[in-house]
Amino acid sequence: MKIFLLCIVFTFSFSFVAKANYTSEEFQESLFEIGYKSIYDALNEGNEYFNQEIVLPVQLPPVAFTHSFGRFENPDGEVNDRYDIEYVNKDKPQNHFNITIQPVKYGIDFRDNQIDQRIKLGDGNEAIYSTKAVNGFNLLVFKKDKFQYILSVDKRISDIATSDILVEIANSIK
Repeated sequence: MKIFLLCIVFTFSFSFVAKANYTSEEFQESLFEIGYKSIYDALNEGNEYFNQEIVLPVQLPPVAFTHSFGRFENPDGEVNDRYDIEYVNKDKPQNHFNITIQPVKYGIDFRDNQIDQRIKLGDGNEAIYSTKAVNGFNLLVFKKDKFQYILSVDKRISDIATSDILVEIANSIK
């Protein structure tokens, strides 16, 4: 689990040490260089690989994003196969929302001291809300179909993107 959480932290922090006056083109290119592409191109890769449709939420946090990117990762073996989506604002690094989707059988487990709250979702599944598992981000983690979803939001906007908002986003996945 520690390795996966380190990957999440790396994913969250890689693109936000941007220079001042970064143009949209430069910002996009920096993400394309590390394997990101359009959300839908990456989603199609994931759907084909898993041979199952990955369903995305229709709701997002109520903050402004300038860019959205997707990446399907399929390194050697199955353990780290996952689909990531980043929603970012190139001018406001705190406006950062991430969705990671991976097979349940390779999902992360949380220790009790990492869990702030257990929440029942609209479909009856349980979600875990954590402000402690990843430094700088709040997480809502839940299972849907054969996938584990991790919704992550930068702590600096947690007054806007609250746990209730994350639950609404989770419930928007049909």
